[in-house]
Amino acid sequence: MQVGCNAAYNGNPPMNVMQTIAIWAIPILLAITLHEGAHGWVAKQHGDPTAALLGRLSLNPFRHIDPLGTVLVPIILIVLVGFGFGWAKPVPVNFAQLRNPRRDMIRVAAAGPAANLVMALAWALVMKVGILMLDQSPWVATPLILAGQAGIIINLVLCLVNLIPIPPLDGGRILAGLAPPRFTPILEKVEPLGMLIVFGLIAVGGLTFILNPLLQFITSIIGRLFGLPV
Repeated sequence: MQVGCNAAYNGNPPMNVMQTIAIWAIPILLAITLHEGAHGWVAKQHGDPTAALLGRLSLNPFRHIDPLGTVLVPIILIVLVGFGFGWAKPVPVNFAQLRNPRRDMIRVAAAGPAANLVMALAWALVMKVGILMLDQSPWVATPLILAGQAGIIINLVLCLVNLIPIPPLDGGRILAGLAPPRFTPILEKVEPLGMLIVFGLIAVGGLTFILNPLLQFITSIIGRLFGLPV
């Protein structure tokens, strides 16, 4: 399965930048919108209505868009490397309102990556439909295949990155819920530096080294499950 969408499926000519942006736009918007919405929905089920009261459970992407993370960064990455990645405005969660804060914090944090995994499977189905239609309707099938590829990759990347056990990422929240309370002050000290650590790992190639084997492994499983080319 191709990582990125620089070239059209089945050996067609490479796409231009605008075509690439068009293919990646919907998968990226859905990936980040439903990721954040999942956090808010699970929080509401466990006693915290903050996101719902602020209108953040909506499927309207404009309620979740961060101008930098949702628009500018993905476009720059697509133009430079043919691969989109981004983030939305975090959904506010008041952990003090959760019925069982430590347990429920884990569930709220895990909801976002879980939503991305489900979406990756849904996009695999879209890609499969496109492949089945390729001979009869290539003009419909090719966009479905390319969007499916993009949807699988962006959702798996978001899932895996967010599971890194560094606060404020979802993995850090899960770690905070699992770790003994005596470690809470340490995690609180790490949190302001968390994103700097992540960007540092990206800059030195550490994130790629850590995540690429996992990404390839999961995409190969999805490929076998849906009968997709890997």
